[in-house]
Amino acid sequence: MYQPEHSAHTGATAHRDDRVQFVVTADETSLAELQTELALLPLCAKGRVFVEVPEPKDVFALQVPMRMTVTWLPRSVRGGRAGTGERCAPGQALRRAVRAWAAEMLCDGPGDTKAILTGDFRGVSDVYEVLTVEARMPEEHVAVPERYGLRHGSRAN
Repeated sequence: MYQPEHSAHTGATAHRDDRVQFVVTADETSLAELQTELALLPLCAKGRVFVEVPEPKDVFALQVPMRMTVTWLPRSVRGGRAGTGERCAPGQALRRAVRAWAAEMLCDGPGDTKAILTGDFRGVSDVYEVLTVEARMPEEHVAVPERYGLRHGSRAN
């Protein structure tokens, strides 16, 4: 009887995927910018897209490279700070989602991961902090709108 080899699933024989991983974020204020950024990614790009919107009705079909996953984060169905009964504030769902993603996907370090952050200052600055401080991504791997002044020590500590 034929027994399939399972060695293909071991670390010793696993295929190493050297493509750069992307994480892309947006909110309802930057949907057109998000679509432009996604269109500029290589067709073989892999990674995650997080989009925070006010309501579930704001979700729509988003064109992304085949190896990218889109996660919509409607604030109206999420809570704010734990135990407070508050509603989810703008940027809060993005920060939580990226923090959880980074903990799972960047546990061995950021490597060549690239981030593209669009949207309102609150969401962009919070996610920028998660990626550059907590996940230790190099600033040059995180694309942010210049108008926010988040690079090269311009942000107050």
